[in-house]
Amino acid sequence: MNIERPIYLQRLIDRRQNGMIKIITGLRRSGKSYLLFTLFCQYLKEQGIDDTQIIKLDLENIYNERYRNPLPLLEYISQRVTDTREYFILIDEIQLLDRFEEVLNTLLKNPQLDVYVTGSNARFLSKDVVTTFRGRGDEIRIHPLSFSEYMSVKPDAPFLETHLNEYMLL
Repeated sequence: MNIERPIYLQRLIDRRQNGMIKIITGLRRSGKSYLLFTLFCQYLKEQGIDDTQIIKLDLENIYNERYRNPLPLLEYISQRVTDTREYFILIDEIQLLDRFEEVLNTLLKNPQLDVYVTGSNARFLSKDVVTTFRGRGDEIRIHPLSFSEYMSVKPDAPFLETHLNEYMLL
């Protein structure tokens, strides 16, 4: 099931290569990772961006635990950037990275990197998240599915009351 989130996807598209860190914030299970790793990646590929230009890391995945340390993460990214093309750095659950502010500011100094991150802890939900990057962060706040988004994937829409009850219990 593919649920389109056109408003949020467009916000990412509009911020592409704006020279800032795109910070996707929101409650847990609101679709941050799905927006970034599925919808945005699909868009990039439709625009002709090669898979090798998209560097994705899910820091919540135990297999990526070593990348929660700044130096291995930066080394991994620098090994993947092999030419002068534009690269997209997508990091999920950035708050798990030690010294993430320094790492993101380091990545931002390379103009061929376009950096997108997600975060969902209290620090990322605060209004101070963007100010942490002193004018270098661009926040995209995402909310859980609206009822209309939920209904967009329901084939039997006439059963509105049934779907409304199901939606409220999710």
